[in-house]
Amino acid sequence: MIDFLRGQIAHLETEYVVLDVQGVGYRVFCPNPYALAAKGQETVTVYTHHHVREDAILLFGFPTREEQKLFRKLIEVSGIGPRVALGILSGGSPNHVVAAIHQENIAFLTKLPGIGKKTAQRMILDLKDKLEGVGGTLFDPVPAVIGEAGLDAGNPGWPEAREGLKALGYTEAELDRVWHRLKDDVGPDEAVDSVMKKALKLLYAG
Repeated sequence: MIDFLRGQIAHLETEYVVLDVQGVGYRVFCPNPYALAAKGQETVTVYTHHHVREDAILLFGFPTREEQKLFRKLIEVSGIGPRVALGILSGGSPNHVVAAIHQENIAFLTKLPGIGKKTAQRMILDLKDKLEGVGGTLFDPVPAVIGEAGLDAGNPGWPEAREGLKALGYTEAELDRVWHRLKDDVGPDEAVDSVMKKALKLLYAG
């Protein structure tokens, strides 16, 4: 079991990073690969989940232990595989996802990539009492659901993506600038994780 890797980012794609660990390149699938590069560190630590199946051996990686723990809890839920769990983490911060589960906020959960109403209900039923010490609480604010007042109906993925980027430490001014460059490249039905990855790519490139 590979629990974490520490090395340099040798290659970056929208779905994964290649981490050079003492001359060995590990392909690690991440919720937001550009967020790792955006830290500006020569050496990065990625907390991993080593997933083995009949036709593949895959590594999924996260910048924090919190995200690693939440990912492992999510894949215990019937109907949520590693790819869907990765999409959940790319579509909402761990604090927001955990708080939504505690609050039984189905409206928020069904806005996450790959999550329908039945799966959201299973998440709440299976995980509500199993997330102590992982992310948010009953009292943490959950972002407004897409489509509520004040959100841009033409680009519904941006408000949640913006919240996620703010959680990574980007300023309002930086996000305003990147949205000005990004908005014409975002489709009306584009998923939050896709919007966030495009924004991170622009932020990383400067």
